[in-house]
Amino acid sequence: MIGREKEVQLLNELYNSGEAEFVAIYGRRRVGKTYLVSETFAGKMAFHHAGLSPIELDESAGGTPLRKQLKHFYNSLLLHGMKKSRCPDNWLDAFLMLEMFLQEKDNGKRQVVFLDELPWMDTQKSGFLTAFEGFWNTWGCFRKNLMVIVCGSATTWIKNKLIDNHGGLYGRLTDEIKLSPFSLKECKSFIESKRVKLPEYDIVQAYMIMGGIPFYLKHLERGKSLAQNVDNMFFVKDAPLKKEYDRLFASVFKNPDKMKSIIECLGTKNAGYTRQEISQLTGISAGGTLSDDLEALIASDFVIKYEPFGMGARDECYKLVDPFCMFFLKFVKGKGSLDSSFWLENLTSQTIISWRGFAFENVCFNHVNQIKKALGISGVNTSQSLWSKRADDTDGTQIDMIIERADNVVNMCESKFYSNEFVVNKGYHRTLINRQGLLEEEISVGKVIHNTLITTYGLKYNEYSTFFDNVITMEALFDC
Repeated sequence: MIGREKEVQLLNELYNSGEAEFVAIYGRRRVGKTYLVSETFAGKMAFHHAGLSPIELDESAGGTPLRKQLKHFYNSLLLHGMKKSRCPDNWLDAFLMLEMFLQEKDNGKRQVVFLDELPWMDTQKSGFLTAFEGFWNTWGCFRKNLMVIVCGSATTWIKNKLIDNHGGLYGRLTDEIKLSPFSLKECKSFIESKRVKLPEYDIVQAYMIMGGIPFYLKHLERGKSLAQNVDNMFFVKDAPLKKEYDRLFASVFKNPDKMKSIIECLGTKNAGYTRQEISQLTGISAGGTLSDDLEALIASDFVIKYEPFGMGARDECYKLVDPFCMFFLKFVKGKGSLDSSFWLENLTSQTIISWRGFAFENVCFNHVNQIKKALGISGVNTSQSLWSKRADDTDGTQIDMIIERADNVVNMCESKFYSNEFVVNKGYHRTLINRQGLLEEEISVGKVIHNTLITTYGLKYNEYSTFFDNVITMEALFDC
């Protein structure tokens, strides 16, 4: 298994605890939650069941969503060796069947029960959560050899119904794991494990397109360049990821169209928007539901919230950071029938070159810990933000990333994705000096600015290159 060392260690410690354990694992869809549990407990599961996707429920004929979920649960019990009985009429009966089945199988050894995509089972007016609460509180928590693991891509459901539950499941979880996308280093290890040969320059671009999502990265094929792979994944007829965007939101959120409208709004501006601006641009009321929707997108790793440098909480911005969504909105959604070799034929187009620049800024934002390590400040408290002046202010005042440090330094970071050493020319040098001057007006007395370049292959020495105090290369982003 690539990465996930800490998660595997924790799961094994819980397995060997000698106590009843109730663990929730959550994270963005396709991030590898099922694989983590299946590999860690291969051959050790007493019962494994996955809820039916709401997409399949909508598309399949016959019966209500509740009846379909109950029938599927009953079939899973049969497949695991339960004697044939009758399909339960409700979730209370279904969990009673599970209890009786586990008691019959109990030989004193640890029993692992894995309920995958738990939120999908909680269909409208199903009584699922009440029944699950009864299963754990009345029976499961008293069985020292029982370990119940639940997973879900609907992160908000997991957080609201289990982690932050204020009812019968309050404080019942014994542990929780948020599974995050792979870092660049883990992406490289994953790609190499598939015996796909790509230079780090192209692995960074693969991350720009697919993020650290194993399900997407596994579509990379040996013997093909990154450009050929991108065409095969997105642009050829029946490409495997061409419909992924719609399915991603339909499977995670109960209001997918509304969520996509927020994502598509945020996709129009790299620095993001305030909540009020999102409301104005989408037509969604700025009341409580928009706040809940934004928090749900943050919990699922699609969006981050940050305070623009020098601003307060009232000016908080929401920024799209999911690479897959950013790429899909730019090049796939609404483009109709593109040529099957679109990416290969347009590698040097200005559109793709410009996209790489913005996408690399996002890569850096998602690898702040690696940047801090390269700067030698891993142990220093910091906050990260973007900063730009309004449209009616001086040109050239947007700063890619600002790292404000507790040791009285502010790193003004410029991100540049180039196929060779980056060259600072006279015009760009003038722009940098202007930005530094404007930033100096904003920082607190007693703090200094360290100009920092984050680029692929380093900085070419010339009369303007000494502007940068620190130069961080692509290699550092793969460091941990």
